[in-house]
Amino acid sequence: MMGKRDFDVESARNVIAAERAEAIAFYGPDGETATAMLPMLHALQETFGYVDRAVIPLIADSLNVSKAEVHGAMTFYHDFKDKPQGAHVLKICRAESCQSMGAERVVAHLAACGHKADTTSADGRLSIETVYCLGNCALSPAAMLDDELIGRFDEEAADSVLALAKEGR
Repeated sequence: MMGKRDFDVESARNVIAAERAEAIAFYGPDGETATAMLPMLHALQETFGYVDRAVIPLIADSLNVSKAEVHGAMTFYHDFKDKPQGAHVLKICRAESCQSMGAERVVAHLAACGHKADTTSADGRLSIETVYCLGNCALSPAAMLDDELIGRFDEEAADSVLALAKEGR
């Protein structure tokens, strides 16, 4: 789950150095280039639960690329988060199939319950993200709680997720 360890720059430097060494061992000299950027971002996300923007210059220096290149990679991929996420992450699909089957109704229901889309609850227990396609169109509307795919996600299922997050499970 997300939020594994509190972020600090020194730990981030160690993660970056370890990923760089691993990339060099695997790719040879190419591991010293932008080739290692995505593994570094994944390792930071895995370690801290998000990729703090403070690592952008660290990665840029390590790989001899621009900060803009690191920022570009970090923001291109939606799964790299730049802020801590809630203990649970609920992703709700808003693509066409899910919209036609009631996803917007569920999003409105969650908002009425005080959980707006693309926010994290004040207590840090639940982040709700909207995404575009979870690959489960046959069971629209689709959602994903942490890493578990949920089909036919409706208001009742949303209430169950809210109860689970409230209980702190």
